[in-house]
Amino acid sequence: MSSTKIKRGKAPPRRPSRAPRRRRKVQQSRLNAIINALPISPQQLQRVANWTIGLGLAAAVGLVAHATGVTAKIHEEYAQAVGRAGFQVKKVEVVGADRIDRLKVYDIALAQKDRSMAAVDLEDVRHDLMQYGWIKDARVSRRLPDTLVVDIVERSPAAIWQHSGRLSLIDAKGVVLEPVSVGTMPDLPLVIGPKANQRAQDLDRLLAEASSLKELLAGATWVGNRRWDLRFRSGETLSLPEGEPEAKAALAKFAHMDGANRLLGRGILRFDMRDPSRFVLRLPHEGQVAPAKLDDARDAVDAVAAAGPAEKG
Repeated sequence: MSSTKIKRGKAPPRRPSRAPRRRRKVQQSRLNAIINALPISPQQLQRVANWTIGLGLAAAVGLVAHATGVTAKIHEEYAQAVGRAGFQVKKVEVVGADRIDRLKVYDIALAQKDRSMAAVDLEDVRHDLMQYGWIKDARVSRRLPDTLVVDIVERSPAAIWQHSGRLSLIDAKGVVLEPVSVGTMPDLPLVIGPKANQRAQDLDRLLAEASSLKELLAGATWVGNRRWDLRFRSGETLSLPEGEPEAKAALAKFAHMDGANRLLGRGILRFDMRDPSRFVLRLPHEGQVAPAKLDDARDAVDAVAAAGPAEKG
């Protein structure tokens, strides 16, 4: 029995796919077109890419160094080297301090643990100085080899604030400058009551409407966080209504009446203008003041009554 061999024909060779190559060529041509459209040459673009990679690596190295404390250690070593070279804080020069305690400024400026000029944090020094009530603004700078220069703008005292049995010097904005005693009180208006210091600017605006009375004012009490009682050097008290416009109108009216009839200094105890429709005067009782004073007070009441409605309290 003979075996028959069947010959198979050769499989036709596979044609290589040309689509991917064409796709690649299309992508490259588009990329080349974009690069050619840029306003810089390919060589410049390559340099920009190299710089970008380099800066990115440098930033990464810096972040790692900062996270591991290497940067702080380098800065510390540098500051110590500067200090050993003789650049250490030995003197503080204070400019613009007239009322402020200079020793306090020295203490704040020299409170840094490291006296090396390179280690002194000028912003920290300025921040600490700004916590001191007298200082409105401050600038701190280095003067090599060994001096810190502190340039100060001081606040100006405008009034004395009395609250909870304590007296404090304040500026026009109500910032507390320092405590004062009765014996060392300067000749300034006295504001009395909780939060009265925060209303010092309101009081200034109020008195601007009656400049003739400002020099006669001895003090002012902020009553119930709502309104002012003004006390004059001659002993009288003027009760003003609530609300800044209403208080300004009442004070201007009182200044006009005082200019026309001389109300102050005639023995009247209190002027009450809280009700815009009434002007109430409180007179002393018989025997509280000298007869002449009492007569003056009555004459003032008569003069006011002649000028307009007034009531005796």
